[in-house]
Amino acid sequence: MQPDTTANSIRIINARLVMSDKVVDGGTVTVRDGRITSAGLAGASPPADAPIVDAGGAYIAPGFVDIHVHGGAGSDFMDGTSEAFEATIRCHLRHGTTSIVPTNTVGKHDRIMRFLELVRRFKASGPDAVRGLGRVVGSHLYGPYFAEEKIGCHPHDCRPPTEAEYRQYLSFADSMLLATCAPELPGAIGFYQAARALGVRLNAGHSNATWTEMQSAYEAGVRHVDHFFCAMSNYVSTRNRVGTPMQGGMLEYVLASDDMTTELIADGRHLSPELLRFPLKMLGVERVALVTDCSRALDMPPGNYVFGPTDGGGEDFYSDGSVGVTLDRKGLASSVRGMDFMIRQMVREAGIDLPVAVQMASLTPARILGLEGDIGSLAPGKFADLVMLDSELNVQRVWVQGVEAVQ
Repeated sequence: MQPDTTANSIRIINARLVMSDKVVDGGTVTVRDGRITSAGLAGASPPADAPIVDAGGAYIAPGFVDIHVHGGAGSDFMDGTSEAFEATIRCHLRHGTTSIVPTNTVGKHDRIMRFLELVRRFKASGPDAVRGLGRVVGSHLYGPYFAEEKIGCHPHDCRPPTEAEYRQYLSFADSMLLATCAPELPGAIGFYQAARALGVRLNAGHSNATWTEMQSAYEAGVRHVDHFFCAMSNYVSTRNRVGTPMQGGMLEYVLASDDMTTELIADGRHLSPELLRFPLKMLGVERVALVTDCSRALDMPPGNYVFGPTDGGGEDFYSDGSVGVTLDRKGLASSVRGMDFMIRQMVREAGIDLPVAVQMASLTPARILGLEGDIGSLAPGKFADLVMLDSELNVQRVWVQGVEAVQ
Protein backbone atom coordinates (compact mmCIF):
# COMPACT_ATOMS: atom_id res chain seq x y z
CA MET A 1 0.00 0.00 0.00
CA GLN A 2 1.07 3.56 -0.58
CA PRO A 3 2.03 5.87 2.33
CA ASP A 4 -0.43 8.49 3.49
CA THR A 5 -0.37 11.42 1.07
CA THR A 6 -3.53 13.30 2.08
CA ALA A 7 -3.52 12.93 5.87
CA ASN A 8 -6.43 14.42 7.76
CA SER A 9 -8.20 14.16 11.09
CA ILE A 10 -11.96 14.18 11.67
CA ARG A 11 -14.60 12.81 14.01
CA ILE A 12 -17.90 11.47 12.69
CA ILE A 13 -20.61 11.27 15.33
CA ASN A 14 -24.23 10.08 15.55
CA ALA A 15 -23.64 7.37 12.95
CA ARG A 16 -24.87 3.85 12.36
CA LEU A 17 -21.55 2.05 11.99
CA VAL A 18 -21.56 -0.94 9.66
CA MET A 19 -19.09 -3.27 11.31
CA SER A 20 -18.13 -6.71 10.00
CA ASP A 21 -20.71 -8.49 12.18
CA LYS A 22 -23.26 -5.89 13.26
CA VAL A 23 -24.55 -2.34 13.00
CA VAL A 24 -23.65 -0.07 15.93
CA ASP A 25 -26.23 2.67 16.41
CA GLY A 26 -25.11 6.05 17.75
CA GLY A 27 -21.49 5.29 16.91
CA THR A 28 -18.46 7.49 16.45
CA VAL A 29 -15.50 7.16 14.09
CA THR A 30 -12.35 9.04 14.98
CA VAL A 31 -9.70 9.67 12.33
CA ARG A 32 -6.18 10.95 12.92
CA ASP A 33 -3.74 11.58 10.08
CA GLY A 34 -5.80 9.64 7.58
CA ARG A 35 -6.26 6.46 9.61
CA ILE A 36 -9.02 5.24 11.88
CA THR A 37 -8.12 5.47 15.56
CA SER A 38 -11.45 4.22 16.92
CA ALA A 39 -14.89 3.14 15.76
CA GLY A 40 -17.68 2.35 18.19
CA LEU A 41 -19.79 3.86 20.93
CA ALA A 42 -16.82 5.62 22.51
CA GLY A 43 -14.23 7.36 20.41
CA ALA A 44 -10.61 8.28 20.90
CA SER A 45 -9.75 11.94 21.10
CA PRO A 46 -8.94 13.55 17.75
CA PRO A 47 -6.70 16.62 17.50
CA ALA A 48 -8.31 19.67 19.09
CA ASP A 49 -8.89 21.35 15.73
CA ALA A 50 -10.31 18.30 13.98
CA PRO A 51 -13.71 18.99 12.40
CA ILE A 52 -16.76 17.11 13.63
CA VAL A 53 -19.21 15.62 11.15
CA ASP A 54 -22.70 14.82 12.42
CA ALA A 55 -23.94 11.83 10.43
CA GLY A 56 -27.50 12.43 11.57
CA GLY A 57 -28.16 8.71 11.94
CA ALA A 58 -26.82 7.77 8.50
CA TYR A 59 -24.79 4.62 7.99
CA ILE A 60 -21.00 4.81 7.93
CA ALA A 61 -19.48 1.85 6.09
CA PRO A 62 -15.91 1.04 5.09
CA GLY A 63 -14.97 2.11 1.60
CA PHE A 64 -15.79 -0.48 -1.04
CA VAL A 65 -13.10 -2.53 -2.80
CA ASP A 66 -13.74 -3.60 -6.41
CA ILE A 67 -11.42 -6.30 -7.73
CA HIS A 68 -13.09 -6.68 -11.14
CA VAL A 69 -14.09 -3.51 -12.99
CA HIS A 70 -13.62 -2.30 -16.57
CA GLY A 71 -15.07 1.19 -16.91
CA GLY A 72 -17.65 3.84 -16.12
CA ALA A 73 -18.94 7.30 -17.08
CA GLY A 74 -18.32 6.64 -20.76
CA SER A 75 -14.72 5.51 -20.31
CA ASP A 76 -12.96 2.14 -20.29
CA PHE A 77 -9.56 1.40 -18.76
CA MET A 78 -8.56 -0.05 -22.12
CA ASP A 79 -8.98 3.35 -23.77
CA GLY A 80 -5.39 3.73 -22.66
CA THR A 81 -5.44 7.38 -21.55
CA SER A 82 -5.03 9.11 -18.21
CA GLU A 83 -8.31 10.89 -18.84
CA ALA A 84 -10.18 7.58 -19.21
CA PHE A 85 -8.59 6.25 -16.02
CA GLU A 86 -9.53 9.36 -14.07
CA ALA A 87 -13.10 9.39 -15.37
CA THR A 88 -13.61 5.75 -14.45
CA ILE A 89 -12.01 5.99 -11.01
CA ARG A 90 -13.97 9.14 -10.22
CA CYS A 91 -17.21 7.52 -11.37
CA HIS A 92 -16.79 4.50 -9.10
CA LEU A 93 -15.79 6.66 -6.17
CA ARG A 94 -19.20 8.30 -6.45
CA HIS A 95 -20.63 4.83 -5.90
CA GLY A 96 -18.50 4.25 -2.81
CA THR A 97 -15.53 2.37 -4.29
CA THR A 98 -12.47 3.84 -2.60
CA SER A 99 -10.03 1.09 -3.66
CA ILE A 100 -10.19 -0.09 -7.25
CA VAL A 101 -8.42 -2.77 -9.28
CA PRO A 102 -8.50 -1.69 -12.96
CA THR A 103 -9.28 -4.70 -15.13
CA ASN A 104 -8.40 -5.02 -18.80
CA THR A 105 -10.37 -6.76 -21.53
CA VAL A 106 -9.09 -9.22 -24.06
CA GLY A 107 -7.11 -7.11 -26.48
CA LYS A 108 -4.05 -6.55 -28.60
CA HIS A 109 -0.70 -6.91 -26.88
CA ASP A 110 0.26 -3.25 -27.11
CA ARG A 111 -3.12 -2.21 -25.67
CA ILE A 112 -2.65 -4.43 -22.64
CA MET A 113 0.89 -3.14 -22.13
CA ARG A 114 -0.40 0.45 -22.19
CA PHE A 115 -3.10 -0.48 -19.67
CA LEU A 116 -0.49 -1.99 -17.33
CA GLU A 117 1.72 1.08 -17.64
CA LEU A 118 -1.14 3.35 -16.61
CA VAL A 119 -2.10 1.18 -13.65
CA ARG A 120 1.47 1.33 -12.39
CA ARG A 121 1.49 5.11 -12.74
CA PHE A 122 -1.85 5.63 -10.97
CA LYS A 123 -0.95 3.24 -8.17
CA ALA A 124 2.32 5.09 -7.57
CA SER A 125 0.60 8.48 -7.47
CA GLY A 126 -1.80 7.42 -4.70
CA PRO A 127 -5.37 8.63 -4.14
CA ASP A 128 -6.41 12.25 -4.56
CA ALA A 129 -9.77 12.77 -2.86
CA VAL A 130 -9.68 16.49 -3.59
CA ARG A 131 -9.81 15.61 -7.29
CA GLY A 132 -12.36 12.88 -6.69
CA LEU A 133 -9.90 10.04 -7.31
CA GLY A 134 -9.89 6.89 -5.21
CA ARG A 135 -7.02 4.51 -4.60
CA VAL A 136 -5.68 2.32 -7.42
CA VAL A 137 -4.27 -0.72 -5.61
CA GLY A 138 -3.04 -2.64 -8.64
CA SER A 139 -4.08 -4.25 -11.90
CA HIS A 140 -6.14 -7.31 -12.76
CA LEU A 141 -4.70 -8.95 -15.87
CA TYR A 142 -7.98 -10.28 -17.25
CA GLY A 143 -7.35 -11.97 -20.53
CA PRO A 144 -6.24 -12.40 -23.22
CA TYR A 145 -5.95 -15.98 -21.92
CA PHE A 146 -9.59 -17.06 -22.22
CA ALA A 147 -11.23 -20.09 -23.84
CA GLU A 148 -12.78 -19.12 -27.17
CA GLU A 149 -16.14 -20.73 -26.35
CA LYS A 150 -16.32 -18.78 -23.07
CA ILE A 151 -15.17 -15.39 -24.34
CA GLY A 152 -18.53 -13.72 -23.68
CA CYS A 153 -18.68 -10.06 -24.70
CA HIS A 154 -14.90 -9.61 -24.86
CA PRO A 155 -13.15 -8.67 -28.11
CA HIS A 156 -12.41 -11.79 -30.14
CA ASP A 157 -8.67 -11.82 -29.69
CA CYS A 158 -8.23 -14.45 -26.97
CA ARG A 159 -5.22 -16.74 -27.21
CA PRO A 160 -3.23 -19.28 -25.20
CA PRO A 161 -0.45 -17.90 -23.00
CA THR A 162 3.05 -17.94 -24.47
CA GLU A 163 6.10 -17.17 -22.40
CA ALA A 164 7.37 -14.58 -24.87
CA GLU A 165 4.18 -12.57 -24.34
CA TYR A 166 3.33 -13.09 -20.68
CA ARG A 167 6.84 -12.33 -19.50
CA GLN A 168 6.27 -8.80 -20.82
CA TYR A 169 3.02 -8.53 -18.89
CA LEU A 170 4.69 -9.86 -15.76
CA SER A 171 7.31 -7.13 -15.97
CA PHE A 172 4.52 -5.13 -14.29
CA ALA A 173 4.16 -7.64 -11.44
CA ASP A 174 5.06 -4.92 -8.92
CA SER A 175 1.68 -3.31 -9.66
CA MET A 176 -0.27 -6.44 -10.66
CA LEU A 177 -2.49 -8.02 -8.01
CA LEU A 178 -4.53 -10.57 -9.97
CA ALA A 179 -4.17 -12.55 -13.19
CA THR A 180 -6.87 -14.65 -14.82
CA CYS A 181 -6.28 -17.55 -17.21
CA ALA A 182 -8.44 -20.44 -18.40
CA PRO A 183 -6.80 -23.57 -16.90
CA GLU A 184 -7.37 -25.81 -19.93
CA LEU A 185 -5.35 -23.65 -22.34
CA PRO A 186 -1.95 -24.87 -23.55
CA GLY A 187 0.68 -23.04 -21.52
CA ALA A 188 -1.68 -22.16 -18.65
CA ILE A 189 0.31 -23.96 -15.97
CA GLY A 190 3.54 -22.28 -17.05
CA PHE A 191 1.81 -18.91 -16.89
CA TYR A 192 0.43 -19.63 -13.43
CA GLN A 193 3.83 -20.71 -12.15
CA ALA A 194 5.60 -17.66 -13.57
CA ALA A 195 3.00 -15.23 -12.18
CA ARG A 196 2.89 -16.91 -8.77
CA ALA A 197 6.68 -16.73 -8.48
CA LEU A 198 6.38 -12.95 -8.76
CA GLY A 199 3.68 -12.69 -6.10
CA VAL A 200 0.68 -12.28 -8.41
CA ARG A 201 -2.57 -13.88 -7.19
CA LEU A 202 -4.03 -16.37 -9.63
CA ASN A 203 -7.60 -16.64 -10.93
CA ALA A 204 -9.43 -19.01 -13.24
CA GLY A 205 -12.14 -17.61 -15.46
CA HIS A 206 -13.81 -17.58 -18.90
CA SER A 207 -13.09 -21.27 -19.00
CA ASN A 208 -14.55 -24.67 -19.81
CA ALA A 209 -12.13 -26.47 -17.48
CA THR A 210 -12.92 -29.91 -16.13
CA TRP A 211 -12.41 -30.89 -12.50
CA THR A 212 -9.06 -32.45 -13.41
CA GLU A 213 -7.90 -29.26 -15.12
CA MET A 214 -9.07 -27.21 -12.15
CA GLN A 215 -7.09 -29.51 -9.85
CA SER A 216 -3.95 -28.88 -11.91
CA ALA A 217 -4.62 -25.13 -11.73
CA TYR A 218 -5.11 -25.35 -7.98
CA GLU A 219 -1.80 -27.17 -7.61
CA ALA A 220 -0.19 -24.35 -9.62
CA GLY A 221 -1.57 -21.78 -7.17
CA VAL A 222 -5.04 -20.75 -8.41
CA ARG A 223 -7.27 -19.80 -5.49
CA HIS A 224 -10.02 -17.67 -7.05
CA VAL A 225 -12.66 -18.05 -9.76
CA ASP A 226 -14.10 -14.99 -11.49
CA HIS A 227 -17.84 -14.12 -11.51
CA PHE A 228 -19.39 -17.32 -10.22
CA PHE A 229 -21.96 -18.93 -12.56
CA CYS A 230 -20.86 -16.69 -15.47
CA ALA A 231 -18.63 -17.91 -18.34
CA MET A 232 -17.57 -20.93 -16.28
CA SER A 233 -17.85 -24.69 -16.66
CA ASN A 234 -19.93 -27.17 -14.69
CA TYR A 235 -20.77 -30.84 -15.13
CA VAL A 236 -23.28 -30.02 -17.89
CA SER A 237 -20.73 -28.21 -20.04
CA THR A 238 -18.11 -30.94 -19.60
CA ARG A 239 -20.29 -34.02 -20.07
CA ASN A 240 -20.03 -34.21 -23.87
CA ARG A 241 -16.27 -34.53 -24.06
CA VAL A 242 -15.59 -37.62 -26.16
CA GLY A 243 -13.84 -40.46 -24.39
CA THR A 244 -14.25 -39.17 -20.85
CA PRO A 245 -16.92 -39.78 -18.21
CA MET A 246 -19.08 -36.92 -16.99
CA GLN A 247 -17.13 -34.93 -14.40
CA GLY A 248 -17.34 -31.74 -12.47
CA GLY A 249 -16.20 -28.36 -13.72
CA MET A 250 -15.21 -25.07 -12.14
CA LEU A 251 -18.49 -24.63 -10.30
CA GLU A 252 -18.34 -27.98 -8.53
CA TYR A 253 -14.63 -27.62 -7.82
CA VAL A 254 -15.07 -24.31 -6.02
CA LEU A 255 -18.00 -25.57 -3.95
CA ALA A 256 -16.05 -28.68 -2.93
CA SER A 257 -12.87 -26.82 -1.99
CA ASP A 258 -11.83 -25.59 1.43
CA ASP A 259 -10.12 -22.37 0.38
CA MET A 260 -11.15 -21.27 -3.11
CA THR A 261 -12.77 -17.83 -3.27
CA THR A 262 -15.10 -16.36 -5.85
CA GLU A 263 -17.21 -13.32 -6.68
CA LEU A 264 -20.78 -12.38 -7.59
CA ILE A 265 -22.26 -9.73 -9.89
CA ALA A 266 -25.35 -8.58 -7.96
CA ASP A 267 -26.84 -6.25 -10.54
CA GLY A 268 -30.24 -7.95 -10.64
CA ARG A 269 -29.74 -9.06 -14.25
CA HIS A 270 -26.87 -11.54 -14.14
CA LEU A 271 -28.08 -13.68 -11.22
CA SER A 272 -31.40 -14.34 -9.55
CA PRO A 273 -31.75 -13.87 -5.77
CA GLU A 274 -31.41 -17.60 -5.06
CA LEU A 275 -28.17 -17.73 -7.06
CA LEU A 276 -26.84 -14.79 -5.04
CA ARG A 277 -27.63 -16.60 -1.80
CA PHE A 278 -26.43 -20.06 -2.85
CA PRO A 279 -22.62 -19.65 -2.98
CA LEU A 280 -22.76 -17.41 0.07
CA LYS A 281 -24.46 -20.22 2.01
CA MET A 282 -22.07 -22.86 0.66
CA LEU A 283 -18.81 -20.93 1.09
CA GLY A 284 -19.45 -18.18 3.66
CA VAL A 285 -18.94 -14.44 3.47
CA GLU A 286 -15.16 -14.79 3.89
CA ARG A 287 -14.95 -16.49 0.47
CA VAL A 288 -17.50 -14.62 -1.68
CA ALA A 289 -16.87 -11.04 -2.82
CA LEU A 290 -19.10 -8.63 -4.67
CA VAL A 291 -17.73 -7.17 -7.90
CA THR A 292 -19.24 -4.79 -10.42
CA ASP A 293 -17.60 -6.18 -13.59
CA CYS A 294 -18.77 -2.80 -14.80
CA SER A 295 -18.45 -1.35 -18.29
CA ARG A 296 -18.20 2.21 -19.55
CA ALA A 297 -22.02 2.41 -19.61
CA LEU A 298 -22.25 3.02 -15.84
CA ASP A 299 -24.07 6.35 -15.24
CA MET A 300 -24.72 6.67 -18.97
CA PRO A 301 -28.06 6.66 -20.84
CA PRO A 302 -29.28 3.57 -22.72
CA GLY A 303 -27.56 3.11 -26.05
CA ASN A 304 -24.74 1.44 -27.94
CA TYR A 305 -21.27 1.36 -26.38
CA VAL A 306 -17.92 -0.37 -26.84
CA PHE A 307 -16.42 -2.91 -24.45
CA GLY A 308 -12.69 -2.26 -24.61
CA PRO A 309 -11.03 0.56 -26.56
CA THR A 310 -13.18 2.76 -28.76
CA ASP A 311 -10.58 3.43 -31.44
CA GLY A 312 -10.21 -0.13 -32.65
CA GLY A 313 -10.19 -3.57 -31.04
CA GLY A 314 -13.29 -3.14 -28.86
CA GLU A 315 -16.58 -5.02 -29.03
CA ASP A 316 -19.91 -3.25 -29.54
CA PHE A 317 -22.73 -3.85 -27.05
CA TYR A 318 -26.02 -2.30 -26.01
CA SER A 319 -26.92 -0.99 -22.55
CA ASP A 320 -30.58 -0.81 -21.62
CA GLY A 321 -29.69 1.16 -18.49
CA SER A 322 -29.70 -1.85 -16.19
CA VAL A 323 -27.32 -4.28 -17.95
CA GLY A 324 -25.17 -4.60 -21.03
CA VAL A 325 -26.15 -7.10 -23.72
CA THR A 326 -24.62 -8.21 -27.00
CA LEU A 327 -26.01 -6.55 -30.11
CA ASP A 328 -27.91 -9.70 -31.05
CA ARG A 329 -29.51 -9.58 -27.57
CA LYS A 330 -28.49 -13.21 -26.98
CA GLY A 331 -25.86 -12.68 -24.29
CA LEU A 332 -25.00 -10.48 -21.35
CA ALA A 333 -22.25 -7.92 -21.84
CA SER A 334 -21.00 -6.88 -18.41
CA SER A 335 -22.84 -4.84 -15.81
CA VAL A 336 -23.66 -1.14 -15.80
CA ARG A 337 -24.06 -0.78 -12.02
CA GLY A 338 -21.84 0.52 -9.23
CA MET A 339 -20.99 -1.25 -5.97
CA ASP A 340 -23.66 0.60 -4.01
CA PHE A 341 -26.31 -0.93 -6.26
CA MET A 342 -24.82 -4.40 -5.68
CA ILE A 343 -25.16 -3.93 -1.92
CA ARG A 344 -28.75 -2.74 -2.23
CA GLN A 345 -29.56 -5.77 -4.39
CA MET A 346 -28.07 -8.18 -1.85
CA VAL A 347 -30.06 -6.61 0.98
CA ARG A 348 -33.39 -5.96 -0.74
CA GLU A 349 -33.70 -8.82 -3.21
CA ALA A 350 -31.45 -11.56 -1.82
CA GLY A 351 -32.41 -10.85 1.82
CA ILE A 352 -28.83 -10.64 3.08
CA ASP A 353 -28.08 -8.68 6.26
CA LEU A 354 -26.42 -5.32 5.63
CA PRO A 355 -23.15 -6.13 7.50
CA VAL A 356 -22.74 -9.25 5.35
CA ALA A 357 -23.44 -7.40 2.10
CA VAL A 358 -21.00 -4.63 3.04
CA GLN A 359 -18.35 -7.14 4.05
CA MET A 360 -18.70 -8.77 0.63
CA ALA A 361 -17.91 -5.38 -0.91
CA SER A 362 -15.07 -4.41 1.43
CA LEU A 363 -13.30 -6.81 3.79
CA THR A 364 -13.69 -9.95 1.68
CA PRO A 365 -12.18 -8.46 -1.50
CA ALA A 366 -9.48 -6.79 0.62
CA ARG A 367 -8.57 -10.23 2.00
CA ILE A 368 -8.56 -11.77 -1.47
CA LEU A 369 -6.03 -9.10 -2.47
CA GLY A 370 -3.99 -9.53 0.72
CA LEU A 371 -4.63 -5.89 1.68
CA GLU A 372 -6.88 -6.35 4.72
CA GLY A 373 -4.25 -4.76 6.97
CA ASP A 374 -4.95 -1.36 5.42
CA ILE A 375 -8.47 -1.42 3.95
CA GLY A 376 -11.78 -3.23 4.14
CA SER A 377 -13.29 -2.45 7.55
CA LEU A 378 -13.68 0.20 10.25
CA ALA A 379 -10.96 -1.37 12.39
CA PRO A 380 -8.49 1.01 14.10
CA GLY A 381 -5.25 1.43 12.20
CA LYS A 382 -6.77 1.10 8.74
CA PHE A 383 -7.06 3.89 6.22
CA ALA A 384 -10.06 6.11 6.91
CA ASP A 385 -11.85 5.13 3.71
CA LEU A 386 -15.48 5.77 4.62
CA VAL A 387 -18.83 5.82 2.87
CA MET A 388 -21.92 7.54 4.26
CA LEU A 389 -25.15 5.82 3.19
CA ASP A 390 -28.70 7.03 3.78
CA SER A 391 -31.52 4.78 4.99
CA GLU A 392 -32.08 3.58 1.40
CA LEU A 393 -28.36 2.72 1.09
CA ASN A 394 -27.62 5.49 -1.38
CA VAL A 395 -24.17 7.07 -1.19
CA GLN A 396 -24.21 10.51 0.43
CA ARG A 397 -20.55 11.27 1.14
CA VAL A 398 -17.20 9.53 0.70
CA TRP A 399 -13.84 9.96 2.44
CA VAL A 400 -10.48 8.60 1.29
CA GLN A 401 -7.81 8.54 4.01
CA GLY A 402 -9.89 10.99 6.02
CA VAL A 403 -10.26 13.49 3.18
CA GLU A 404 -13.75 14.02 1.82
CA ALA A 405 -13.92 13.31 -1.88
CA VAL A 406 -14.92 16.18 -4.12
CA GLN A 407 -17.41 15.01 -6.71
